[in-house]
Amino acid sequence: MTRIVQIVPFIGPGTGVAGVAWHLDQELRALGADVEVFTFQSARRGRPTVRSSRNSILARIRGGWRMIWFSTVGTRRAKQFLAERPDAISICHNNVVAGDIYVNHGLLLASMRARGRSFWGTYRNPVHDFIYLRDRVRYRGHAHRVAVCLSEHEAADLRATYGPIGPRIEVIPNGVDLDRFRPPTAEERAAARSELGLGHDQRVGVFVGHEFSRKGLSVAIRGLASAPSALLMVIGGNSDIIAEAHAEAIEHGVGDRVLFLGVRKDLPTHFAACDFFVFPSAYEANALVVLEALASGLPVIATPVGFAPEIIRDGENGYLVERDPKAVGARIEELATLDDEAFAALRGGARASAEPHGWREVARRYLALVEDLRAERDGGRGARADSAARDGTSG
Repeated sequence: MTRIVQIVPFIGPGTGVAGVAWHLDQELRALGADVEVFTFQSARRGRPTVRSSRNSILARIRGGWRMIWFSTVGTRRAKQFLAERPDAISICHNNVVAGDIYVNHGLLLASMRARGRSFWGTYRNPVHDFIYLRDRVRYRGHAHRVAVCLSEHEAADLRATYGPIGPRIEVIPNGVDLDRFRPPTAEERAAARSELGLGHDQRVGVFVGHEFSRKGLSVAIRGLASAPSALLMVIGGNSDIIAEAHAEAIEHGVGDRVLFLGVRKDLPTHFAACDFFVFPSAYEANALVVLEALASGLPVIATPVGFAPEIIRDGENGYLVERDPKAVGARIEELATLDDEAFAALRGGARASAEPHGWREVARRYLALVEDLRAERDGGRGARADSAARDGTSG
């Protein structure tokens, strides 16, 4: 049986890195692999984890401390954990600098560069300095045998950011839960719209993200000013940035056409109430939410970052646009005024484009990579054993 260890700070159903690792865990097990997990809690060896603070400053400080601790002490303890399992192939997500396969969930420097941050604006933060040095060791050295990028775009960013890369690069996009994210029935759509007070004939776009600035909510709101036929639902954020975004919507005359819902866990239900997805992000390694929207039958208006340019085809399942309010607004208005037959074709194209990217298929690709690395390792051991035998004979 193939033995796999996943190294990840936290794991569980939901979004983000923890959700990716959880889906892989479930699907790899279903494919017959023996999977173990090494987490921040594993590295703490049973000691209780400090609870997150409601104070945003304290929460950031604790988050930074956890990241640095898991990157340093966690790396040493992960290596000990792996040494006790010499037959396992390991998949590492974030922080720890150990493991056969490293899954690159994003590049800090590429993200800062995409947002126009200056050199000083990036490096005056000591946490950013630590991440750069840690990842320079990770990518320029031989801590990992393979670096998995979630898109071809991210693989290019990796080379542009760090130059010659030590591990070989493979591209395996994230997957999507095709059962959870699916086009709604007419009854589900009507119920979701009724709960939100939306009219039957209104065309509604949806934006999802917690980092409003990087994800481009301002671009979407200003674009809405030139798309009078549409409404925009906003999911995510906290009270402070929601208040700022609401003030911007009022400033641009669209305050009555933007619905701020805050954090919502039942994303499929809210997707069921909407008609298309708006995502003018400055930087993404993959953007799992784009796949989730497509799987839900929502055409996507997105900037060509992350996985979007590899899956979105203009006029088939959405549109790629410049990160410009007028360009975004033009596409929003186009979708808002499209006739029902053409819109139904776009929705069908959205779902069809997501179907090859279910988590089971993604797990198969990881399993094939694991088997490849195991064969390389076992072949190397065999070659060393033969060499040692020849040396012994000749002596």
